[in-house]
Amino acid sequence: MTQLSPRLSRLSLRPLAALALLTGFLTSTQAAPVAPPPTLENKAFIVMDFDSGRVLAESNADAPLPPASMTKMMTSYIVEQALKSGRLKPTDMVQVSEYAWCRGTSSESCMYLPLHGSASVLDMLRGIIVQSGNDASKAVAEHLAGNEPAFAAMMNNEAKRLGMKNTHFMNATGLPDPSHKASARDLAILARAIIHDSSEYYSIYAEKDFTYNGIKQGNRNALLYTDPTVDGLKTGHTSEAGFCLTASAKRNGQRLITVVMGTNSMQARADQTRALFNWAFASYENIRPVQGGATVQSVPVRFGKVDQVNIGPLQDVVMTVPRGQAAQVKTEVKLNPEITAPIAKGAVLGKIVVTLDGQPQGEQALVALEPVEEAGFFKKLWQRILSWFA
Repeated sequence: MTQLSPRLSRLSLRPLAALALLTGFLTSTQAAPVAPPPTLENKAFIVMDFDSGRVLAESNADAPLPPASMTKMMTSYIVEQALKSGRLKPTDMVQVSEYAWCRGTSSESCMYLPLHGSASVLDMLRGIIVQSGNDASKAVAEHLAGNEPAFAAMMNNEAKRLGMKNTHFMNATGLPDPSHKASARDLAILARAIIHDSSEYYSIYAEKDFTYNGIKQGNRNALLYTDPTVDGLKTGHTSEAGFCLTASAKRNGQRLITVVMGTNSMQARADQTRALFNWAFASYENIRPVQGGATVQSVPVRFGKVDQVNIGPLQDVVMTVPRGQAAQVKTEVKLNPEITAPIAKGAVLGKIVVTLDGQPQGEQALVALEPVEEAGFFKKLWQRILSWFA
């Protein structure tokens, strides 16, 4: 399948299930023409491959737009990471203040938590994700940060850390605010982080309904009911934002993320998302020319207790390519000018460059797969003598 340079004769090509969330690839060249993406009537959209991070199609993807309840992906992400770190426990009880309490008007979505009552963190998380509860979002914001503005600051810090460059949060719910914005690209980045970092809780995003306080509410993501490959993430709607949807689907081992913003109906956001998934899955595939943790090459080491060190990438090298183009993929190793002991495990000693049909697609660091200690005085002296004659 994959053509490798002669220097990679020792490379293992066995597939891995390991995730390459941040491969470092910056794909800019398409090797072969594919059918154009569907023409859609919305304010912005994007299609991103989950494993490689390659953007397969986009329109107005960097425009800061009202995200409506897709905001709650950041709220749920922060809760999930607090659970992961141990700051929160699933059974911790969260109090419902008068500020967080939802009065049940038609103008907002609610979990219908009782005033001055409480619910567990895990129930709150389901209320945020499945029922899109503004009350649950505000309650956890107060629980974690003291008040919603302070929680919004936490949200913005996380957005910055994730590389969301065109996003600014003012609240935990997505209720309209002139300064509350997010771009389609940023929401795809956030969805990718949720799927990777919150795997223990990601299945909640696929739940079709949740009953709390005797009230059963269905997930507003219509694709969960019609497409078994779709397993998340979050809808949004306000009069200003229009109908929006961030979704993910996995087919034949490949996962894609889509974001559509500013459609004119619930049906339109579902239909447009479905069209993007069908186009992208039919047009692109993933290949893994290099396995994470595998030895790509053994390279000479100067002044080491051993004469060679094995190098390889920490993660799978993942590429998203037009279907049928895998045979054009080639890899080449480029080493640092001089590799000298001592060498720590994980030290960057070179890079692997990937090309498709002769065009560079990106590169990833190659690191020492084991440490190398510095040689003793006499071995170092002997190596210096040899280098003079060489």
